[in-house]
Amino acid sequence: MPKSVMNKRLRLKRIGIDTYKENVAFMNSNCCVYRAAGFQAMSKVKVTADSRTILAVLNVVLNNSIVSPGELGVSEQAFQQLGLPEGTRVLVDHPEPPASIDAVRRKISGDVLELEDFYGITRDIVENRYSKMEMAAFLVACVETGLERSEVLSYTRAMAATGQRLDWNEPLVADKHCIGGIPGNRTSMIVVPIVAAYGIPIPKTSSRAITSPAGTADTMEVLAEVNLSPERLRQIVKEEKGCLAWGGTSKLAPVDDILITVERPLGIDAPGQMVASILSKKFAAGSTHLLLDIPLGPTAKVRKRDYAHQLRKIFEYVGDRMGIHLEAMITDGTQPIGRGIGPVLEARDVMDVLRNEKEAPQDLKNKALDLAGRIIEFDPDVRGGQGRDIARQILDSGRALAKMEAIIDAQGRKKEMPALGSMVHEVRSHKDGVVAAIDNYALNRIARLAGAPLDKGAGIYLYKKVGDRVEEGEALYRLYSQFEADFNFAKDFIKKHSAGYLIESSPG
Repeated sequence: MPKSVMNKRLRLKRIGIDTYKENVAFMNSNCCVYRAAGFQAMSKVKVTADSRTILAVLNVVLNNSIVSPGELGVSEQAFQQLGLPEGTRVLVDHPEPPASIDAVRRKISGDVLELEDFYGITRDIVENRYSKMEMAAFLVACVETGLERSEVLSYTRAMAATGQRLDWNEPLVADKHCIGGIPGNRTSMIVVPIVAAYGIPIPKTSSRAITSPAGTADTMEVLAEVNLSPERLRQIVKEEKGCLAWGGTSKLAPVDDILITVERPLGIDAPGQMVASILSKKFAAGSTHLLLDIPLGPTAKVRKRDYAHQLRKIFEYVGDRMGIHLEAMITDGTQPIGRGIGPVLEARDVMDVLRNEKEAPQDLKNKALDLAGRIIEFDPDVRGGQGRDIARQILDSGRALAKMEAIIDAQGRKKEMPALGSMVHEVRSHKDGVVAAIDNYALNRIARLAGAPLDKGAGIYLYKKVGDRVEEGEALYRLYSQFEADFNFAKDFIKKHSAGYLIESSPG
């Protein structure tokens, strides 16, 4: 290969494509550098100019109007990372393989990895040295071969080390987290304003939904801005004692947000990954005390009590060694919490509870009071059993609502809530009887097929819960969707697989 060809510089071109957490480069198939270097589509390339270097996954294009033979196109993220103007002459070369890829191969073979292995893997991922295929290989290896308790601790430490850690200079900084799997379980948005109104700092940073129709960040985004810088987050918590933000822009364990982009399409949410993801974020957020919600039920993530106790033990083991006082509550996960499933519908439930509306879902209210009460009891001046009464007084008095409104304003209130999906379908009972069971997994799947959480107005509104009587033809729930393809996907699933409800005939 002639040296003159390899030294040929290509003009940088901004393609304007959002490749979300992945650097992507675009090269014309007739480019002399492409032909001389033997690059292949989906391989990684090193792009260098003015002492700045990024790694990117290569896409090869055939259309000169996208990228000409003398240009190198880059995605939005890659362009921002390079920080160079269009037209800059850049060199493109083969990169060295990430040093940590050997540890991934060893994990695939079933080896137990050490702390330095996890440091290397997480550091290389944050530095964009891994393609999404390589990240998927790492994640699947962790699922298939499992993670020892020591590996989960090392993984957590390594993930936390990829970003900064907040220090609040407070002896008690609380947080609350649910491992997920229960539709509509939006208790954090009620717990945070109650606890903050009491006076305990509670900087709640959340990830986006992975396998559910909405996460706390997705739902809070309906009401307020959640993409907060570390500086803004710190200011809000200092002023209001609490926040409800997305962890991705706060630079807290940023490798977690990158890995989630791979976990989401694969539907991976394995125990070791879950513990490392949650606790690395809480450690980075400066939490000293964490209340963990583990819902237990036949269609929840955790379906057996023995497994719930095992999970609690690994959380406590890692939390203790990370310096976090952790308590876990095993809660009822037999059915959805609240009436709404999906960001807009869940936000409505939350605000109804905070406003003490008569139609507010009582199960959501009561669970939030249980959790908030337990967190308030982290205060050594509060005796056991008093926390729930204090939480109820704060909610009933309107102090929790006032605090939530203040947090919304501080984060940046949205001018208006997104509309519900315009396409509506009601699922009705096929017989008289009583609702005997509701399939959490099926309803999660239906709501996601309808477009949630990306489409904020998509989701499900429940008319009936377990134990409710129902007549033939009576509506069980209403489906909302904005786009016809999503709407049809959801209806087809209901027709072919499951509507998510078990109706048992009344004794007669």
